[in-house]
Amino acid sequence: MPSAELDYIIEIPDQPCRSRGMERGLESGLNQGGTEAGTRQPLVILLGWGGCTDKNLAKYSAIYHKRGCIVIRYTAPWHMVFFSESLGIPSLRVLAQKLLELLFDYEIEKEPLLFHVFSNAGAMLYRYVLELLQTHRRFCHLRVVGTIFDSGPGDSNLVGALRALAAILEHRPAALRLLLLLAFALVAVLFHVLLAPLTALFHTHFYDRLLDAASRWPELYLYSRADEVVLARDVERMVEARLAQRVLARSVDFVSSAHVSHLRDFPIYYTSLCVNFMRSCVHC
Repeated sequence: MPSAELDYIIEIPDQPCRSRGMERGLESGLNQGGTEAGTRQPLVILLGWGGCTDKNLAKYSAIYHKRGCIVIRYTAPWHMVFFSESLGIPSLRVLAQKLLELLFDYEIEKEPLLFHVFSNAGAMLYRYVLELLQTHRRFCHLRVVGTIFDSGPGDSNLVGALRALAAILEHRPAALRLLLLLAFALVAVLFHVLLAPLTALFHTHFYDRLLDAASRWPELYLYSRADEVVLARDVERMVEARLAQRVLARSVDFVSSAHVSHLRDFPIYYTSLCVNFMRSCVHC
């Protein structure tokens, strides 16, 4: 049975269905084919940015769904992204494992996989996906063909992280918003600055883990020098590191678009980059 503990959505070509009562939708959707011109399309997994709604993520899902791809979209809870990870608690690893188990629940584990990862929240979750693909017996045979990073990953940027958290808490009461922002700033400074040598003994920062990841499939980095949450230089340093490891990594600087706003500002160009990358990965 598909997990009911993840607030995910899966879409099958010609038959979108949600994580509640999805079995009937899956059966009817898969029986209709779901491929484009006989090509075996990848199964696309979207890992959303902190605080994004499914309405936001559905716009990206449409890029792939319209082209015959099964799409799973999921966003990790913001409190795990900002607090659990900052404290070195690997709560996201459990979510990453449940996400991969969905492939077996729906018997689609043999499909080629394409990840589309948004901001640091998506990158934190993706980090554990990579670890599971390398270390977990059940997942080591899954075939990933490529990964797209949108507005990330970024190294420690407290100001940018506070901006992101403030946006998530925008509609919360002012006192609660201030309290949570102060708590996050305190945790970040304490664990990643003052106690950094001690923290490093039991928890590796996701950015450092991705710098030397063992994955070798192609990667596409979509970023902007106008991004005030994730700095362009962090993305560029990641691309250089991946190229040095002989990963087929490409980057595109949108120059003027804000954090996770590249599709909104450049819809045609963004879509073409994603589609062309997807097709090139499938044919590699």
